[in-house]
Amino acid sequence: MTREVRAFAVTVLTLAALGVAAGLLWSGVSPRAPYTVTEDGTSVLADPSTQALIAADGWFAVITGGLGLLCGGVAWFAARRFMLPVLLGLCAGGVLGAALTLWIGSTFTIGAVMVEAAVVPGVKVVPGALKLTASGVLVSWPLLAVGLFGLLEGMHGYGEPQLRPPYGNLP
Repeated sequence: MTREVRAFAVTVLTLAALGVAAGLLWSGVSPRAPYTVTEDGTSVLADPSTQALIAADGWFAVITGGLGLLCGGVAWFAARRFMLPVLLGLCAGGVLGAALTLWIGSTFTIGAVMVEAAVVPGVKVVPGALKLTASGVLVSWPLLAVGLFGLLEGMHGYGEPQLRPPYGNLP
């Protein structure tokens, strides 16, 4: 296995492992929307004006976006020899990490904090499962990781022109 492939694989696997931890964190901090169980066994949103669904999306974006910034910065500082494989690994690993965060967070329930609902007394209210209502937040991890990586590389390369001398230093 070449060093470039190894750098890509290590980046993807590291971000996937972070995705598992991020999913558990998302499950622990996000509030659950309240649902009522009807007589036929189906669940209906107990309070249609609840903000818990939006809060779950927000917590997902904050957690995965923060990890994207962290991973992009660490990868740029650590991968000076293998820039392209690590950059591709950030993109693929960010997508995989976000998908694992969604799957782990919606599958495992940790610290089910349920918001209060205004329902009829005697009606059973249960916390709902975590899910994303804004699927666009799935790209926050890879987008911010690749964006910060590119920004740092652009700032680093700006002071060192490779093709021509700076303006004013012509012979």
